[in-house]
Amino acid sequence: VQLQASGGGLVQAGDSLRLSCARSGRTQTMSNYAVAWFRQAPGKEREFVGGISRSNVLIYYSDSVKGRFGISRDNAKNTVILQMNSLKPEDTAVYICAALPAASTRYLPRTAEEYYYWGQGTQVTVSS
Repeated sequence: VQLQASGGGLVQAGDSLRLSCARSGRTQTMSNYAVAWFRQAPGKEREFVGGISRSNVLIYYSDSVKGRFGISRDNAKNTVILQMNSLKPEDTAVYICAALPAASTRYLPRTAEEYYYWGQGTQVTVSS
C-alpha cells in the first residue's frame, strides 16, 4: 500500500490549507483503513495531529489543532482530507499520512508505531 500526501505550501498565519491523502495502486479504496495525520517539525518528535477510523465512527484530534482542523473522507476520490484553518506558525511541519487495515470501526490509535503504511509527507510552512 502506497500513500501520497499532497496540498502543502507556504501560507500566512490565519490562512487555510487542505491536505489530501490518497492511496496509489490497483485497488485504491481506503474505506477499510484507519487513517491518521502526523506532523514532524525540525528537531521535534513526530506528533499525532488527527485521525479517522474505518467507516468514520471515530475522529480524534490533538489538543493543539482541535477546533481548527477537520478530517473527512472523500469516498468518490478515495482520499482522506485534512482541512486546516486558522493556521499558526507553530503548525509549520512536514505533514504525513499513515494508514492501517482495521477490522474494527472503533480502532483508531494515536501512536505512530501502530500504523503500517506511510506516505512521503508534504511541507506546510506558516509565516507570521
